[in-house]
Amino acid sequence: MKEQLNTAFGNLKEKLLGWFNAIIENLPNLILAILVFATAFFVARYVSRFVEKLVSKRVEQKSISLVVSRIASVITVLIGLFLALGILNLSQALTSLLAGAGVIGLVVGLALQGTLSNTVSGIVLSFRNRIRIGNWVETNGYSGEVMDINLNTFILKEADNNIVVVPNKMILENPIKNYSLTTKMRVFLECGVGYESDLELVEKLTKTTIANTFDQVESAEDVEFYYTEFGGSSINYLCRFWIDAENMLEKLKAKTRAIIEIKKAYDKEGINIPFPIRTLQFDNKLNIHAPELKEAYSNN
Repeated sequence: MKEQLNTAFGNLKEKLLGWFNAIIENLPNLILAILVFATAFFVARYVSRFVEKLVSKRVEQKSISLVVSRIASVITVLIGLFLALGILNLSQALTSLLAGAGVIGLVVGLALQGTLSNTVSGIVLSFRNRIRIGNWVETNGYSGEVMDINLNTFILKEADNNIVVVPNKMILENPIKNYSLTTKMRVFLECGVGYESDLELVEKLTKTTIANTFDQVESAEDVEFYYTEFGGSSINYLCRFWIDAENMLEKLKAKTRAIIEIKKAYDKEGINIPFPIRTLQFDNKLNIHAPELKEAYSNN
């Protein structure tokens, strides 16, 4: 038993010495490989910036330059990895790695199907001319400015300054409304005036007020005005006009300004904007002197 233990320890000692000698012999190559791989990381940053500047000069869409620069950065790191493996004389391992890339890619593709679909969707979105960084869009129940389109997520900044991160796959598979594709937006304004109002005067005054308030509206004839219904306490109307705007915030500001100016004009002309009123009318008067009421009261 003692001889067997001595033999086992001797074999272990020889193996450890062999590994130690191999490390000492390959130490320069190991250090060089580490330096090459680390250098590849630093070079990838500069390559990414250079490619981004180069692509941005030829392509106006910023999302394309960002995606291309990130892909160039990944390729630079992979080149550094392959060079480091070659320096360590691991060409056989490199060949095995390339040979097994197909099988590994299949396994990883099945395991990371959602992530890969987001990556592909991000590349597709980056090359779409109708979606650009800085556009004001509405999609998946969110509305805001496009801040970034990377390889995984679509980033929006809403009007309240909150950041929304949406997977690229959801953006690609769902409808998206881009307010920045057009330079004009239509403002809808609904209001009501009292039944005693001069309706022709209300229409003329409203159109004139809108035309005088907004430079984009050339004349009162460009303002659409329609009476819509006889309401419970007012005659309601719909007013529509166009403004120069590319996002919902500008539209809200224009609507606010229109409401303020219309209210001032109505107050000046004595036009009433009534609030909802409910009138309860009793046609049958209650006779408190009825004999049956007196009898019921006397019994109580």
